[in-house]
Amino acid sequence: MAHAASIAAERDAAAQEGRAPRFGPLLEAWGGATIAYRRRMIDSPSYTLNHEEVGKALEEGVRFAENLTPLSVETDRYGHAAAVLFRTRDGGERRLPAGAVLVAAGTWPNTVLAREDARIQRDGRYFQAIDESGEPIALRAGDVKPARAEVLAYRAEDGRFLSFFGDLHPNFAGNVVKAMASAKRGYPVLSRILGRREPASAPGAVLSAARHDLAPVVRAVHRLAPRIIEVVIHAPAAARAFRPGQFFRLQNYEQHAARLGEPGHGPTVLAMEGLAMTGAGADAESGLVSVIVLEMGGSSDLCALLRPGEPVVLMGPTGTPTDIPTGKTLLLAGGGLGNAVLFSIGRAARQAGSRVLYFAAYRQREDRYKVGEIERAADVVVWCCEEAPGFAINPERRQDRTFVGNITGAMAAYAEGALGPPALSLAEADHLIAIGSDRMMKAVGEARQGRLVRFLKPGLTAIGSINSPMQCMMKEICAQCLQPQRDPLSGEQSVVFSCFNQDQSLDRVDFDALAERLAQNSLAEKVSTLWIDRALRRLNARPALARRA
Repeated sequence: MAHAASIAAERDAAAQEGRAPRFGPLLEAWGGATIAYRRRMIDSPSYTLNHEEVGKALEEGVRFAENLTPLSVETDRYGHAAAVLFRTRDGGERRLPAGAVLVAAGTWPNTVLAREDARIQRDGRYFQAIDESGEPIALRAGDVKPARAEVLAYRAEDGRFLSFFGDLHPNFAGNVVKAMASAKRGYPVLSRILGRREPASAPGAVLSAARHDLAPVVRAVHRLAPRIIEVVIHAPAAARAFRPGQFFRLQNYEQHAARLGEPGHGPTVLAMEGLAMTGAGADAESGLVSVIVLEMGGSSDLCALLRPGEPVVLMGPTGTPTDIPTGKTLLLAGGGLGNAVLFSIGRAARQAGSRVLYFAAYRQREDRYKVGEIERAADVVVWCCEEAPGFAINPERRQDRTFVGNITGAMAAYAEGALGPPALSLAEADHLIAIGSDRMMKAVGEARQGRLVRFLKPGLTAIGSINSPMQCMMKEICAQCLQPQRDPLSGEQSVVFSCFNQDQSLDRVDFDALAERLAQNSLAEKVSTLWIDRALRRLNARPALARRA
């Protein structure tokens, strides 16, 4: 607030004196901006490739600190950045105060496709280039002006190709200008190949099929519980591609979003941010995808405003499908919204010849939904409710049990026989899958090594679906979803991209770091929640003004 007042005062002073505002001295007084670099400035790509950029930065007051290697980030009592400790060129240490730390980690070509599709090959860090007959070609990295541009990576049997450009290409990786050069040099190759093929006999039919398959539309919105809704979306291509365990990114269009006029300024547009959505299931024949939404405040509350026939953005499915065991005994532990993922996994496991023991946990009785789906996904279900009186047993399923308490207590009680003779023993489980809140999965992981260890089979493997903060959900692109892990034996730390593979070993996940990351935007989320709650109250009071035509 003090900084904002100082900026306003400088604007007023500049207007009275007839000059441009001078913000540089203010920013410098607040700590300024310093680029700390491992080498010298003249060695940096920004200088060697575009020294004018460096000159302009220095004119604006940006400082350049050379020969500094980062060692650690110091934090204050709130866990926020306070300073960065560096090693100097002579082996000493230097401490720079820092209220915000931005890390430029360089670029690395995203070749996830080659890991997911065996037809696509790699040449070192990049995709393998091929000629028009499909034979591999060796390219020299960094040669931005090759005699002939080779931009093909795969040749199908019907003569169609997959092409690659920009940072995926060894000749053109590194910056936007090179990426533009790859398009300029590569488009004649595509034109030549396309020229060999007959055009579509009915282009209108092609476009119609594309719109049908690739333009998602809301089919229905169902309220399953007081804070949980199901959104059913007609998205045939996504429905055909979905596999249990995967998720989607859902967003409405601003053009179709509800609007509320606000006195003194423009309207509040109830447009969602991109939301990571649990994939509850898909029907390839009908082309329908079902996603489950937990109304936590903010954009998730806006999903209830979606209407049948409304176009939406549905990206995915993304993430790695859950590995479904065959002929094993699977132990499922679901907490709240996590059950929306597990009933599709359990159903797939039973179809693969595995037996399923399912612990379905909820905080309150009214939180339970899709009961029939869960029962069909498991040989035995133990219904857990933290609040009394809990759930009633379905008389048609005599093997099922109920428990009042948390999920780890239910597992212990079931194993000890306190819930009656078990139809499927906990000790028979070969593999455990836990999906729920970070606290719930941490508790299951700790109980597996503690109070439950005597009831479990030695060598039982266990994974959790780790929903770390996500943004692009395009698999190893933006790094918002980075999740630290720690080897339980060596203590060695590593990081993984959760949006590429959300199923991670319970023994390796750093749950404390996950909790910190999930809370990193809590202030902004609380403010957004308050504003959206206010907007929804006004919207409900004036439903006739809710939507644009």
